[in-house]
Amino acid sequence: MNLYYEKLNFIQNTPNDDFFKKIQIYKNLLNKFNAIHNLTHLANIDENIIDSLKILDFCNINHAKKIIDIGSGAGFPAVFLACILQESEFFLFEPNAKKAAFLRVIKTELGLDKITIIKEKIQTYPKFKVDIITSRALMDVKPLIKIAKGFYDEKTLFLLYKGSEIYEEIQGLSGYKIYNQGYRNYCLINIKE
Repeated sequence: MNLYYEKLNFIQNTPNDDFFKKIQIYKNLLNKFNAIHNLTHLANIDENIIDSLKILDFCNINHAKKIIDIGSGAGFPAVFLACILQESEFFLFEPNAKKAAFLRVIKTELGLDKITIIKEKIQTYPKFKVDIITSRALMDVKPLIKIAKGFYDEKTLFLLYKGSEIYEEIQGLSGYKIYNQGYRNYCLINIKE
């Protein structure tokens, strides 16, 4: 767990023993589910957990009351953000039945009561406004913004976990900031319509 202390030292409330227990439970469950259902091909789970939280080094989102994660998959980044932002409500959109089932188990086993798992595509769900929309490498930025229409307004912040292609994806957009950390580009966008 020293890796977490070293790489997450920017978090205001330094992760405690409860956080580390949750990480261990998550890793055990992911390994168990992955052996049967092949949820993810990620090799280094610890680095992906740290990646999920690194955005907090660049952006204070403690104020966020409602957060949507589109294409939650195995839970990166939403599950780990929910472990830190315990006062925020999270809505995880994951249409894949196996991944949604895994997320329900994670929610229960980690005691993340403020997470709601929605097993459908976001574009078919009744709209409601949120403070933040996250997504990690699901699709290009502009189509993502399009399918999220109705869930955001001018105050909503998109927090997108992207690779090097981000610069092509955001051409023509304004109101964004990009923070680079190794291979990862964290893109923050406010959409003004």
